Amino acid sequence: MSLLVVGLSHRSAPVSVLERASLSTDAQSKLLQDTVAAEPAAEAAVLATCNRIELYADVDKFHAGVAELSTLLAQHSGVGLEELTPYLYVHYEDRAVHHFFSVACGLDSMVVGEGQILGQIKDSLGRAQELHTAGRLLNDLFQQALRVGKRAHSETGIDRAGQSLVTFGLEQLAAGEDVPVWARGKRALVIGAGSMSSLAAATLARAGVAEVVVANRTLDRAERLARILAEADGAHVSARAVPMESVPAELTRADVAVSCTGATGLVLTAESVAEAVEGRTGAPAALDEDDAPSEARPLPPVSVGNDDNCPLDLAAVQQSAVQQTGFSVIGEAAVAGMDAATLEQHAAWVDNATVDRRLAGRRGPEADAELIAALAATAAAVGRIPERRRPEQVAPLVRPQPVLFLLDLAMPRDVDAAAHRLAGVRLVDIESLSEASADAPMAADVDQVRRIVADEVAAFGAAQRAAHITPTVVALRAMAADVVAGEIARLDGRLPGLDDKHRAEITQTVKRVVDKLLHAPTVRVKQLAAEPGGAGYADALRTLFDLDQETVAAVSRAEDSTEKTSENRGPA
Repeated sequence: MSLLVVGLSHRSAPVSVLERASLSTDAQSKLLQDTVAAEPAAEAAVLATCNRIELYADVDKFHAGVAELSTLLAQHSGVGLEELTPYLYVHYEDRAVHHFFSVACGLDSMVVGEGQILGQIKDSLGRAQELHTAGRLLNDLFQQALRVGKRAHSETGIDRAGQSLVTFGLEQLAAGEDVPVWARGKRALVIGAGSMSSLAAATLARAGVAEVVVANRTLDRAERLARILAEADGAHVSARAVPMESVPAELTRADVAVSCTGATGLVLTAESVAEAVEGRTGAPAALDEDDAPSEARPLPPVSVGNDDNCPLDLAAVQQSAVQQTGFSVIGEAAVAGMDAATLEQHAAWVDNATVDRRLAGRRGPEADAELIAALAATAAAVGRIPERRRPEQVAPLVRPQPVLFLLDLAMPRDVDAAAHRLAGVRLVDIESLSEASADAPMAADVDQVRRIVADEVAAFGAAQRAAHITPTVVALRAMAADVVAGEIARLDGRLPGLDDKHRAEITQTVKRVVDKLLHAPTVRVKQLAAEPGGAGYADALRTLFDLDQETVAAVSRAEDSTEKTSENRGPA
């Protein structure tokens, strides 16, 4: 079995696609259950945040795994497979581990170094454990990712490379002004009482706002958050809770509003924002048509083919020096290490096998089957994600000073994007944050975090390979113990008059001989198995000692059962 991740994020897809592909909690649970029910996958976990959706699985077949996971993502996100395919990326084996550890450290975040991803990873693991879709591999992977992320934040200054999404959003609202200076004396409305909204409320309180009003569908949660803000040490902020029905009235009083709910529809329409501005200024907040944001254009579809006569031998590629530690199907790295002749053959094959999906207007099972086969072939052989180029910068139009600042941290969005065009309104949302953070400078500490990730990936791989051979070694020692017991029983039959003292001495001597004979080979095979390419030593050991495969499997099942019991009990 091997680790496979299929996903899309702010790096591969526009916000409009991420917004439509977002998964509710129920949808995530159903996705996990359907994934483990599928043939290629034995374990599954989903990481869904405001700017990424990734499905992790332990699969026994690469092509089938890519096809199945991609199809399931499309089905549960509601975005068609053909539309979703150009934005997907695939990571496999050690490259999947490397990607996940980088995510945990905040290297792949919209704002580099943000630590909120660790809580989201923890929640994802908890959901998979609750649904029993996470086995040994994913439990180990997610637990190790949490440790790697904490190590990166404690041993480096990665936190200085970027701020949390909330802080970064407030900086964008302040437009270069010092946030505490900008926030001092303002009235803030926080919509939602989840973890992100709570962080926003606390950040605004520390920044010096005069009042924080918390609105939530469950009033008890809003009251609890308001009480925490008011009772915090050194608090100098007035905090109160209101029901969601009071949002329009409170928006008229507020200077800044932060929204982060799990709503599937808009919480603040452009009309409601315009009414709030008019209620503050007495003048209509007209839409500025010239300042309308341009529509995000979808990326062109990837040209794909099928597996027929493909010159790229996946099995051979995986055995090469470049692919020994797994591979990532993204960009030019997908064909790294191929010689010129293979690349030329593959290019010719792609030209001949290309399927132009824009001309293929077919629908139905046959078209889906062709698309799935094409996707898997592309992931193994091409793996190219089209590059999105930024539009040319244009001179910003002169606009009146804003009287209402809106920060939308929800995915899908809470605030109507048309509010961007309202005079007197400054709106910062996930899309504008993505654009602003793309050009943010990277701190020198990022290089140190990358080294930590590389070291941890190597250590994780070695531990997994060593663990793979442990059941075989246990089964070998159990077989040796059975041989000793059988020989001692035969000795008892031949020497019935042997007293207990001599029998015990003989038994101990035979056991010592067997242990000494097995010690060096078993220690050495564990060391070899921990090295890249060492997975075959378990098979060699089973063959040399004629170990029963079912015995080895029984040991593995017993270890899994012990681990699950320990997890259920929780830490001491």
